[in-house]
Amino acid sequence: MATTNRAFDYDLDYRTLNVREHPEYYRVGKGEQGVLLVRPYKDEILPLWKFKTPEIARESSEKIYQLFLDYKQKGDFIGMDMARKFLQMGYTRSRRYANHASGQKYDGPVPNDKKGQSGSHGRAQLPRDEDPEKAESARIFYGKYLEAREDLDYKNLKKEWQQKYG
Repeated sequence: MATTNRAFDYDLDYRTLNVREHPEYYRVGKGEQGVLLVRPYKDEILPLWKFKTPEIARESSEKIYQLFLDYKQKGDFIGMDMARKFLQMGYTRSRRYANHASGQKYDGPVPNDKKGQSGSHGRAQLPRDEDPEKAESARIFYGKYLEAREDLDYKNLKKEWQQKYG
Protein backbone atom coordinates (compact mmCIF):
# COMPACT_ATOMS: atom_id res chain seq x y z
CA MET A 1 0.00 0.00 0.00
CA ALA A 2 1.41 3.40 -1.01
CA THR A 3 1.79 6.17 1.50
CA THR A 4 0.78 9.69 0.60
CA ASN A 5 3.81 11.49 2.01
CA ARG A 6 6.84 9.60 0.80
CA ALA A 7 9.98 11.72 0.91
CA PHE A 8 11.90 12.77 -2.15
CA ASP A 9 14.60 10.17 -2.85
CA TYR A 10 17.98 11.91 -3.06
CA ASP A 11 19.80 8.59 -3.44
CA LEU A 12 18.79 8.11 -7.08
CA ASP A 13 21.25 9.02 -9.86
CA TYR A 14 19.33 11.92 -11.38
CA ARG A 15 22.16 12.73 -13.80
CA THR A 16 21.28 9.61 -15.79
CA LEU A 17 17.66 8.97 -14.78
CA ASN A 18 14.96 10.16 -17.19
CA VAL A 19 11.89 10.47 -14.98
CA ARG A 20 9.61 10.94 -18.00
CA GLU A 21 10.59 7.42 -19.04
CA HIS A 22 10.52 6.13 -15.43
CA PRO A 23 7.77 8.07 -13.65
CA GLU A 24 7.61 5.48 -10.86
CA TYR A 25 10.78 7.00 -9.39
CA TYR A 26 9.37 10.52 -8.98
CA ARG A 27 8.28 11.73 -5.55
CA VAL A 28 6.58 15.03 -4.91
CA GLY A 29 8.40 15.52 -1.62
CA LYS A 30 7.97 18.80 0.22
CA GLY A 31 8.18 22.27 -1.25
CA GLU A 32 10.93 22.53 -3.84
CA GLN A 33 12.63 19.18 -3.20
CA GLY A 34 14.37 17.87 -6.29
CA VAL A 35 13.66 20.93 -8.40
CA LEU A 36 17.25 21.12 -9.67
CA LEU A 37 17.64 17.37 -10.16
CA VAL A 38 14.71 15.78 -11.99
CA ARG A 39 15.36 15.37 -15.69
CA PRO A 40 14.27 16.07 -18.35
CA TYR A 41 12.01 18.62 -16.64
CA LYS A 42 14.85 20.52 -14.98
CA ASP A 43 16.47 20.93 -18.39
CA GLU A 44 13.21 22.21 -19.91
CA ILE A 45 12.27 24.68 -17.17
CA LEU A 46 15.56 25.95 -15.69
CA PRO A 47 16.55 28.06 -18.74
CA LEU A 48 13.31 30.04 -18.31
CA TRP A 49 13.78 30.67 -14.58
CA LYS A 50 14.92 34.27 -13.92
CA PHE A 51 14.01 36.90 -11.33
CA LYS A 52 16.56 39.75 -11.48
CA THR A 53 13.96 42.47 -12.15
CA PRO A 54 10.15 42.51 -11.97
CA GLU A 55 9.95 42.63 -15.77
CA ILE A 56 12.21 39.59 -16.08
CA ALA A 57 10.32 37.81 -13.28
CA ARG A 58 6.98 38.48 -14.97
CA GLU A 59 8.17 37.10 -18.30
CA SER A 60 9.84 34.11 -16.61
CA SER A 61 6.89 33.24 -14.39
CA GLU A 62 4.47 33.50 -17.33
CA LYS A 63 6.62 31.20 -19.47
CA ILE A 64 6.95 28.67 -16.65
CA TYR A 65 3.22 28.84 -15.95
CA GLN A 66 2.55 28.28 -19.66
CA LEU A 67 4.73 25.15 -19.44
CA PHE A 68 2.61 24.11 -16.43
CA LEU A 69 -0.49 24.44 -18.65
CA ASP A 70 1.23 22.57 -21.51
CA TYR A 71 2.11 19.71 -19.17
CA LYS A 72 -1.46 19.78 -17.87
CA GLN A 73 -2.84 19.48 -21.40
CA LYS A 74 -0.63 16.39 -21.89
CA GLY A 75 -1.72 14.91 -18.54
CA ASP A 76 1.90 15.09 -17.36
CA PHE A 77 1.66 15.44 -13.58
CA ILE A 78 5.44 15.38 -13.03
CA GLY A 79 5.87 18.29 -15.44
CA MET A 80 3.10 20.19 -13.70
CA ASP A 81 4.66 19.56 -10.30
CA MET A 82 8.12 20.55 -11.48
CA ALA A 83 6.78 23.79 -13.02
CA ARG A 84 5.02 24.47 -9.71
CA LYS A 85 8.31 23.90 -7.88
CA PHE A 86 10.15 26.35 -10.15
CA LEU A 87 7.45 28.97 -9.56
CA GLN A 88 7.76 28.39 -5.83
CA MET A 89 11.54 28.61 -6.06
CA GLY A 90 11.22 31.87 -8.02
CA TYR A 91 9.29 33.24 -5.08
CA THR A 92 11.59 31.94 -2.34
CA ARG A 93 14.86 32.89 -4.07
CA SER A 94 13.77 36.38 -5.08
CA ARG A 95 12.38 36.84 -1.55
CA ARG A 96 15.75 35.80 -0.12
CA TYR A 97 17.57 38.34 -2.32
CA ALA A 98 14.94 40.94 -1.41
CA ASN A 99 15.88 40.43 2.25
CA HIS A 100 19.63 39.85 1.80
CA ALA A 101 21.44 41.41 -1.17
CA SER A 102 24.18 38.76 -1.00
CA GLY A 103 21.65 35.92 -1.00
CA GLN A 104 23.19 34.74 2.28
CA LYS A 105 20.63 34.51 5.07
CA TYR A 106 22.92 33.24 7.84
CA ASP A 107 26.33 34.33 9.11
CA GLY A 108 29.25 31.98 8.55
CA PRO A 109 29.73 28.69 6.73
CA VAL A 110 27.43 25.69 7.06
CA PRO A 111 28.97 23.10 9.44
CA ASN A 112 30.52 20.19 7.51
CA ASP A 113 28.04 17.67 8.90
CA LYS A 114 25.13 19.84 7.67
CA LYS A 115 26.24 20.46 4.06
CA GLY A 116 23.32 20.28 1.65
CA GLN A 117 20.74 20.91 4.38
CA SER A 118 18.80 24.11 4.87
CA GLY A 119 18.48 25.97 8.13
CA SER A 120 20.53 28.10 10.47
CA HIS A 121 22.38 25.25 12.25
CA GLY A 122 23.19 27.60 15.12
CA ARG A 123 24.32 30.46 12.88
CA ALA A 124 22.99 33.99 13.42
CA GLN A 125 20.66 35.45 10.81
CA LEU A 126 22.20 38.36 8.93
CA PRO A 127 20.45 41.75 9.06
CA ARG A 128 17.88 42.41 6.36
CA ASP A 129 18.34 45.04 3.70
CA GLU A 130 15.05 45.24 1.77
CA ASP A 131 15.34 45.43 -2.02
CA PRO A 132 11.95 46.56 -3.36
CA GLU A 133 12.72 45.34 -6.89
CA LYS A 134 13.42 41.77 -5.72
CA ALA A 135 10.39 41.97 -3.41
CA GLU A 136 8.24 42.76 -6.45
CA SER A 137 9.80 39.84 -8.34
CA ALA A 138 8.87 37.63 -5.37
CA ARG A 139 5.25 38.86 -5.46
CA ILE A 140 5.03 38.12 -9.19
CA PHE A 141 6.32 34.57 -8.78
CA TYR A 142 4.14 33.99 -5.73
CA GLY A 143 1.01 34.83 -7.69
CA LYS A 144 1.84 32.33 -10.44
CA TYR A 145 2.89 29.74 -7.86
CA LEU A 146 -0.53 30.03 -6.19
CA GLU A 147 -2.28 29.66 -9.55
CA ALA A 148 -0.41 26.41 -10.17
CA ARG A 149 -0.71 25.08 -6.62
CA GLU A 150 -4.46 25.75 -6.47
CA ASP A 151 -5.29 24.42 -9.95
CA LEU A 152 -8.02 21.80 -9.44
CA ASP A 153 -6.65 19.46 -12.09
CA TYR A 154 -3.20 19.68 -10.48
CA LYS A 155 -4.66 18.89 -7.06
CA ASN A 156 -6.56 15.89 -8.41
CA LEU A 157 -3.57 14.55 -10.34
CA LYS A 158 -1.34 15.01 -7.30
CA LYS A 159 -3.74 12.99 -5.15
CA GLU A 160 -3.92 10.24 -7.78
CA TRP A 161 -0.12 10.27 -8.15
CA GLN A 162 0.46 9.94 -4.43
CA GLN A 163 -2.06 7.11 -4.15
CA LYS A 164 -0.43 5.24 -7.02
CA TYR A 165 3.28 5.88 -6.33
CA GLY A 166 3.48 7.14 -2.76
